[in-house]
Amino acid sequence: MAATLCQVMGFVLSLLGVGGIIAATGMDQWATEDLYDNPVTAIFSYSGLWRSCVRQSSGFTECRPYFTILGLPAMLQAVRALMIVGMVLGAIGCLVAIFALKCLKMGNMEDSVKATMTLTSGVMFLLGGVCGIAGVSVFANLIVSSFRFTTYADGGYGGGGVLGGGLGGMGGSLTPRYTFGSALFVGWIGGAVLVVGGVMMCMACRGMVPPEEKRPNYGMAYKPASQHTTVYKANTRPRTAYDDSFRAQSMDGRQSNQQYV
Repeated sequence: MAATLCQVMGFVLSLLGVGGIIAATGMDQWATEDLYDNPVTAIFSYSGLWRSCVRQSSGFTECRPYFTILGLPAMLQAVRALMIVGMVLGAIGCLVAIFALKCLKMGNMEDSVKATMTLTSGVMFLLGGVCGIAGVSVFANLIVSSFRFTTYADGGYGGGGVLGGGLGGMGGSLTPRYTFGSALFVGWIGGAVLVVGGVMMCMACRGMVPPEEKRPNYGMAYKPASQHTTVYKANTRPRTAYDDSFRAQSMDGRQSNQQYV
């Protein structure tokens, strides 16, 4: 019962973790503009893995996707790859975990097979969670590295590039600094929950394996046929007078029968 509960809880947490990583990957608020030292608040810019956006005070939002792959920084492409690998591993782990649930009967599947599938899904959840946490952490490192970037951009809306969209205006304008967006926290929490779910699945695997003394013994031990030897013992009882008289009578009876024949 404890193994089943641990398995179900690990599966539910893993589903939530995979959902968190998927949501974080699709969100645009990976890097948001830091308004602490920026007097201009009419325009608010933010960017994600796939596009950069600008929201005006009137509520109008304009987003521009990254049309090229070769022009993007290598670290951003690495973050994309890590998040995609995390999603794929989490999705495959969820598919395997569904068939490995002990509360569901799948034909004549034995507990040992379900235990192996549970361990496999747990390892996939662990790897997926680690990839998600690593991807978010790499992007956070990019934000920290470029936080004090104070160069000036030419006029117009820059918008393109990672962490570098310029603010529109007449003449030059100070490039905004970016800070952590909400997508980073969603990704961190989703990856951590996915790791916890993978650990619980691996722990449930040990409880699903039957102990050695309870496992059915499908093999039969071969025992060689025992060789029974018959031992004849000599009659060591001393002869008596009764034995001699009985033997003499039997001999006389045999002789009489032979004479009549």
